[in-house]
Amino acid sequence: MRILLSNDDGYFSPGLAALAQGLAPLGEITVVAPERDRSGASNSLTLDRPLTLRKAPNGFYYVNGTPTDCVHMAVTGWLDFEPDVVVSGINLGSNMGDDTLYSGTVAAATEGYLLGIPSVAVSLVGHEISHFDTAAQVARTIVERLAKAPFGAPVLLNVNVPDVEYAALKGIEVTRLGRRHKAQPVVPGKNPRGETVYWVGAAGAAREAGPGTDFHALEHGSVSVTPLQVDLTHAAQIPLVKDWIVKP
Repeated sequence: MRILLSNDDGYFSPGLAALAQGLAPLGEITVVAPERDRSGASNSLTLDRPLTLRKAPNGFYYVNGTPTDCVHMAVTGWLDFEPDVVVSGINLGSNMGDDTLYSGTVAAATEGYLLGIPSVAVSLVGHEISHFDTAAQVARTIVERLAKAPFGAPVLLNVNVPDVEYAALKGIEVTRLGRRHKAQPVVPGKNPRGETVYWVGAAGAAREAGPGTDFHALEHGSVSVTPLQVDLTHAAQIPLVKDWIVKP
């Protein structure tokens, strides 16, 4: 099995190393990740400059671009084979609800999915973020399942794992994305030149977090697995907009 790994925390992230180690028994591992932390990069591609690919001492490759750049470059030109699966992570923190729209971790997996490859984004959810082995074992279980029982079409799975010992997990739930409240306001400050600068505020609290959501699964100690799609069309509003657009 040929597995392409990436992330958004950078090629030096302990989560990426744990993921590579955990999946190594399943086949050939290739790692292409950003050269620095690109959290929040979403699905951005670098179009205003060329990209470089370098190899780190540990064998991981890194790119001076976004998570999407990494997977796109690897699959569409650099690799001489098509990976059987793309796995992104292990992210240091959650990617649930509305966060998936901003997540570079999810974006790397999404690019694999858009290129026709089964893809998985893996995030570790907690305050201290220490049980990377738990998330790696969950990732291995899912990748093994994809190998033994592949879907009939490409699949994009968003996986969030509680930061606990593997034996303490309550199970795996297939969920939908929850929703958050509006984000906290930006935080102003001063740079060394005395200019006002702004930090993006913290994410809002969970708003829709009932049974069946990713938030609910994590709150109750379970792994959340959410199948995602890329079609943003609001199908239910098509007739409403058709009627609205022709009104005088």
